[in-house]
Amino acid sequence: MTSKLDPEERKALLRGLEDTGWRAAESGDALIKRLKFKDFSAAWGFMSQAALCAEKMDHHPDWRNVYNTVEVTLTTHDCGGISVLDIELARALDALVDDQGEVDRDIGRPIMRLADEVPE
Repeated sequence: MTSKLDPEERKALLRGLEDTGWRAAESGDALIKRLKFKDFSAAWGFMSQAALCAEKMDHHPDWRNVYNTVEVTLTTHDCGGISVLDIELARALDALVDDQGEVDRDIGRPIMRLADEVPE
């Protein structure tokens, strides 16, 4: 079973994700990112690529799609929070986006605040 990141791991691994638009869920136990694409086809294309990537990693996102918007939530249900699998998948999804999706930064809360919180 994958374990929840400890405070030091969180601090080190979360660095840089906020710059690409990842935010912390209000609960602090998940990463979220909302992307807006040119149209539905571009959004669906991203989701198709992301699905293949997630399947290969054997770690799957929770996500929602409405027309040209995709909201991705990453958490590891087995450990009840953020694990290294979520960080790795976030980085892999970032590599797929390249500059095709506009990031909505008005969701969640600053991710680096998670690095300073001590998980229960």
